[in-house]
Amino acid sequence: MTEKSKYIEEQISKILQFWIGIVLLLAISLFLLLGIMDYFVTPENFEKFGIYRVSISSVLAFLYYLNRLKKNRNYQYIIITIMVILSAVTIELMILQLGGHRSNYYAGLNLLIIAALGLIPYSLPLSISVASVIYAIYIIPILIFDKITDIPVFVSNNAFMVSTFIIALTWRILTQKTMLNELSLQYDIEQEKKKLKHYSDELENLVSERTKELNKSELMLRSLFEDANDGIMIMDRNGIILNVNQKACDMHGFDRKALIGVNIELLEREENKQLFRERMERILNYEALMFETQHYRKDGSKVFLEISSKAIEVEGHVLIQSFHRDITEKKKLQEHLFQSQKMESVGTLAGGIAHDFNNVLTGILGQVELMRMTDGLEEKIIKRLNIIESAARRVSVTISKLLGFARRRNYEILPFDINEVIKDTVKLLEKVVDKKINIRLELGDNIPLIECDVNQMEQVIMNLIVNARDAMPDGGVILIKTGYVNTEKRMPDIPPYIKPGEYILLRVSDSGCGMPEDIINKVFEPFFTTKDCGKGTGLGLFMVYEIIKDHGGYLSVKSKINKGSVFDIYMPASDKKAPAFAGRPLAFRKESHETIFVVDDDEYALTFIREVLEMHGYNVLAVNNPISALDAFQRISDDVALVIMDIVMPLMDGRELAEYIRLKKPAARILAISGYNKYAADKNSLRVNGFLQKPFGSGDLLLKVRQILDLKDMDIAIN
Repeated sequence: MTEKSKYIEEQISKILQFWIGIVLLLAISLFLLLGIMDYFVTPENFEKFGIYRVSISSVLAFLYYLNRLKKNRNYQYIIITIMVILSAVTIELMILQLGGHRSNYYAGLNLLIIAALGLIPYSLPLSISVASVIYAIYIIPILIFDKITDIPVFVSNNAFMVSTFIIALTWRILTQKTMLNELSLQYDIEQEKKKLKHYSDELENLVSERTKELNKSELMLRSLFEDANDGIMIMDRNGIILNVNQKACDMHGFDRKALIGVNIELLEREENKQLFRERMERILNYEALMFETQHYRKDGSKVFLEISSKAIEVEGHVLIQSFHRDITEKKKLQEHLFQSQKMESVGTLAGGIAHDFNNVLTGILGQVELMRMTDGLEEKIIKRLNIIESAARRVSVTISKLLGFARRRNYEILPFDINEVIKDTVKLLEKVVDKKINIRLELGDNIPLIECDVNQMEQVIMNLIVNARDAMPDGGVILIKTGYVNTEKRMPDIPPYIKPGEYILLRVSDSGCGMPEDIINKVFEPFFTTKDCGKGTGLGLFMVYEIIKDHGGYLSVKSKINKGSVFDIYMPASDKKAPAFAGRPLAFRKESHETIFVVDDDEYALTFIREVLEMHGYNVLAVNNPISALDAFQRISDDVALVIMDIVMPLMDGRELAEYIRLKKPAARILAISGYNKYAADKNSLRVNGFLQKPFGSGDLLLKVRQILDLKDMDIAIN
């Protein structure tokens, strides 16, 4: 076989594979789509014909897959022959069940003949064989299984099929001849192209040898320039940009054409331009400089850059090569780190202050309780005690907030009336809100309760009121509204991200300066603030967002310049009832006689604990020094039923003391107390049986003591 014959054979195989794939896809489509015809022509056979059509389509799809696997003329002939036979048999099955020789479905065989002979490049003998097989599949079952009663229709159907065969065969003969002529011509053209290419390659090789090193060097430099991670600018001695890479364009938001020919000074901030000129003078004196600056971007925003510049000479011309590195994110991280460190320091300070105050409050509230137990107190003294207790408890609430600021606390989720919390918070803030600002309340009547941490919700309301106050330096109105909302019925003013359900809507709006759209999208980001430096941390609204999110609620904000802002909070409604105030325990067992060992470095707290326990029959040994406690416990450990100890003490903290006590007496019962709330969820690691946060009352103390003393022995051990 000649090279030309091999080429023609290969091309025919490619064409054959391509057109068989087309015919298979066409057959699959027609078999499935003509199922619609079954529904209207023969509804009684629709289901059965559907099975035929899906089955043959599946087989044809598999044949399509096989056709893609291999490119060989005989292999493709086998596939198309199988396709023709199976398709003809399927159509014949439908013809026999729908009128036999009178069925119009014989047209499907005509389509099959046209597709097979018209599109597939068969040889003449094979074309005749395929057409004969199709016709045989049609005529033989008709003659065997069908009784021919309508001879005119039968004759016309056969005449149409034979005519279709003749036309398709004629088409195949003509196209086959044309195809072979075209392939022969293509081969000749390809050979001429190869010769031309060979001559061209030889010429290119001659040129390439002389320019290879130059191209290699240029390619390397171009690649280094364009693919650099830093922006690169080439300028003349006047600062006019001569060339710039894509990275530099991306940094500044301009395309290359816009930057080339522009003086780089135009990108500098106005306050930096004098410094820019001084730097240019130093660079032109061949001093290599590295410095930080800010450039304007196309959208008016600023980008922080670290720039390394140096003057170079090229063919007698002085050029300035400048590398730009975007450090905007680095600057933001540095700022956030500074803010975080500042807030961490403030938080640590707040925690320490709160701990010390809680120790003092334990003594104050404890002594108030002990004085209330005195018989025959005058009414005037009782009123003064009430004032002392009320003031101390208000301080306790403030301390609780300080602790929450120092470290995120575990939420105490309770059902409560949000209206009451709003009233209390507004009353608390009346002293810090300017009298030019009017706070109006429009609180819904008989609305359901919500479930969350009361202190955290107070913080949310407080932050929103303070934020509204700061937006109205010249006075205005803060409106606080509450109401019941059912989001099952979608309303235009309800954000789409709120899940359907029942909610309590808390709306805080002001008549202040408002915010632009770009600011609204950032107000809940940590450390974002529009206030002057030193007047805001940027955490207020972020804390609001985090608290509401942690409690399963939703938050939205709307604002218009000079119109004011509206903050909407959606909290899930609760069907629970508010817990009743349990009050103080009315009675404790006076016959208690256990020995309790108390260790606390705060004398006020120590005195209160000792007196309360002794009043209820306990034997108390109180020590204000953890080092002294070690010696004392070693002597009396067998008699001690319970150890009460502070966690934070000088010389030795409660964790170390608990380790020693466990070592000496593994089954010891230990109650830890502290002004820090962080130990509440950490009692297992402290190896204690219970925890009380200061300040606490006598009722809480006696109840917790009794609970631990009543523990069964098997529940005492701490892993």
